[in-house]
Formats: sequence, C-alpha cells, structure tokens
Amino acid sequence: MKDNRLPNYGLDAPLVVRNLLIVAALGIISLVTRLLGVWSRQDPIAMIARPLIGAGLGSGAMALWMIYDSKIGKVREREKYLDKIVWRGDERVLDVGCGLGLFLIGAARRLSTGRAVGIDKWQAEDLSGNNAAGALDNAMIEGVADKVEVQTGDARKLPFDNASFDVVLSSMALHNIYNAGERQTAVREIARVLKSGGRVLILDVRHIRQYAATLRAAGVDARCVQGLVSYLLTLITFGSIQFGYVIGSKAGPG
Repeated sequence: MKDNRLPNYGLDAPLVVRNLLIVAALGIISLVTRLLGVWSRQDPIAMIARPLIGAGLGSGAMALWMIYDSKIGKVREREKYLDKIVWRGDERVLDVGCGLGLFLIGAARRLSTGRAVGIDKWQAEDLSGNNAAGALDNAMIEGVADKVEVQTGDARKLPFDNASFDVVLSSMALHNIYNAGERQTAVREIARVLKSGGRVLILDVRHIRQYAATLRAAGVDARCVQGLVSYLLTLITFGSIQFGYVIGSKAGPG
C-alpha cells in the first residue's frame, strides 16, 4: 500500500533557530513598547532597547529563512545539486553526515541496481529529530527503503575499506566538526573511500575552500563553487558564512 505521508527532514540547527527567535521576540517587545510610549530615546533603557529592535528584526528574518529552508527550500534544492553528478544507476553511494536522509534518499531515487549508505553520529543539536529510525522511515515514505542503509559512525574515521564508493556526498554536516584538523581528517577520509574515477559532492555553509584544497592534496580533482548570493552572504557576514559546494572526481588508473 502506498505511503501517503510526507517525509520529515527536520529543522537544521534547532538551537540556533531557538536563540534567533528569542532575540526576535525581545526586539518585537522593544518596538511595541516604544510605539506605546513606554520608553523614549532619553530613557536609560533606550541604550538596550533601541539596538534590540534592529537585532530582533534581523534575527527574526534569519530564523524564518532557516525554518523555510529546512522545511521547503532544502528539499527543492536537493535535486539541483544531485543533477551535477552524472548517474548510471549502479553506483554505491555514501552520504557522510546523512541526518534524516535528505541527500541519501535523493541519491537512492536515482539508483536502479546501486545502493546508498548513510552514516551519522545522530546529534540532535545539529538537526531536530536526528536518528537512524527517522532516516529509514523517510526512505520508506519516498519508496527507496530497499536501496538504503544507515550506520552509526564518525566522519573522521569512516568504517569502510579504501575505494569503496563510486559517489560520496555530504550536505551541511562537516562544519559541525569544530576542530580544523579534524575536519581535514574527515575530508581525507572521504577521499580515501572514494573509488578511482569516483565523484564527490560536498555542500556546506563554511570551509568549502579548505575542503577543496584538502581533496586536491588527497588526489581528488576538486573545485569549490559559490553563486552571487553566496558571495554577498560572505561579505555581509564578514566571512563567517561561505555557502557553496565542492565537486570533484578522483583520478582513474593511468
């Protein structure tokens, strides 16, 4: 019987969204109390309340964007990114930091005889409801449960042999490894398990240039790509956000 439920891919960075909404609420309170004449520019509280208005509006807009992107945007964008890989249908695919299976399942939908494996530490602070059962449930809803498996593991020490996968994906996961050296280790692990001639696609909001450089040093011909909006975000956030993707392929024999 057809499963008519919609998949749930969770809310990204739920603690960040919560904090942004708190600041937004404080900003709204400051604005409303100002409009009601509760305080004026001359009152001591204005030193706190006035900046809160601007911060609250900005935080609210960011929180709403993050909620929209988590629930609608990232699902729509998935196919655009997966289209950057030429698929045969028989690939063995690895999704590093698969979460609730957004890219894992998107890849599985493109497979005929291939198989997609997801690995994650299932950290709830990175994604709401993040667990293996949720990923498998989404795979069932999207009709690819027979092509998907998930494992618990660490990106810094992938439990797979060298040259095990035709395609390795990672979406919005590696930046959650806060130590720069350990992030490089994770990227080198991606290169290690990638077959000769295999393809890699990494999406993230930070460090994409470093990912590309580390992949190149590990024998993967990789480049990072940012659009105009991504460059503007990088400028506005003084480099703290570098949204984009890295795409590459590992040299084949000879």
